[in-house]
Amino acid sequence: MKSLRSILLPMGASVLAIIIGGILVAALGYNPVTVYGSLISGAFGSGINIGNTITASLPLIIVGLGIAISFQSGLFNIGADGQYWIGATAAVWFGYHFNSLPGWLHMILCIVAGMIAGALWAGIIPGLTKAYVGSHEVITTMMMSYIGILLARYLIEGGPMQQKGFNPQSPEIAQNTQFPYFTQGLMQSQLSLVAVAIAIIAVIVVWFLLYKTTLGYQLRTVGLNQRAARYAGINVKLFTVVALCLSGMFAGLAGAVQMLGVDHRLLDGFSSNYGYTAIVVSLLARNNPIGVIIAGLFFGALTTGGQNMQMVSNVPAALTDVLTGLIIFFVACERIIPQVIGWYRRRRTLKSTSAA
Repeated sequence: MKSLRSILLPMGASVLAIIIGGILVAALGYNPVTVYGSLISGAFGSGINIGNTITASLPLIIVGLGIAISFQSGLFNIGADGQYWIGATAAVWFGYHFNSLPGWLHMILCIVAGMIAGALWAGIIPGLTKAYVGSHEVITTMMMSYIGILLARYLIEGGPMQQKGFNPQSPEIAQNTQFPYFTQGLMQSQLSLVAVAIAIIAVIVVWFLLYKTTLGYQLRTVGLNQRAARYAGINVKLFTVVALCLSGMFAGLAGAVQMLGVDHRLLDGFSSNYGYTAIVVSLLARNNPIGVIIAGLFFGALTTGGQNMQMVSNVPAALTDVLTGLIIFFVACERIIPQVIGWYRRRRTLKSTSAA
């Protein structure tokens, strides 16, 4: 019953957000059926659209997994966007260096570099200061996110990673590090089966880590009750750092996958706020790795469908942001709604009892 409720409540929150969004669209003078129809067709109307939807959802899924680890450990990693940028930057740097390496080894090197960079960016300052000084991780991860994004932009805007004669962008990574696109049949898009495989493996790894290993049990125990964790002999400080390192590692992995699979070079503004949207993905999935897949695909569909919605229905693209905000609101209220319903039922019961 509890597991069913954990699935139905986020779904109900999304449905309510869509209904309220439809009412808002109608109030603005647009036809909700046409608007949502263009959104759905833009996300799933053809093989190319489906491929683009999956491509847009992959970074959300991978970053969302890292966010889920931090949330289940009782930590709020708000700076995943900066870790995503740092991971992408490291992957690109290794991508256009070491060209003499074999293709598969060079590709693995780029992926590992992105993961390590993201882990260190989240773990060194936010993790250590949280564990040993008590600074709040919301503040430190957010500040490090700004630093990471601005540092990456400096590197390609007059910095050492800027491609000569072009601004702002880095050199293109080597051909042997780029993921091949899936070009069979109708799904001819930037979709890469290698990127899909990495995302699926990441989901399996996180699920196994959290629910089938001692490390995952210790992380979740620290998240539930630090005093109980200390009493059980768990090193809370150590696992605080480990949780943020793991969270940043997956954000960095997402950045590396995006560079090797889609962009192939570091560009100003490439991220599309994936790190912040992934927080909503994890919340909607209730920090469950399997649920992150569904939530990531949902927001990937909003991204690709929103572009088509703007072109076909002439609706402002900001409507997708409004839907995202409504989903956040209803997900945040999902704990309150059952309490309100229970209060209303108890009140009706008391009225009927007093009347009798």
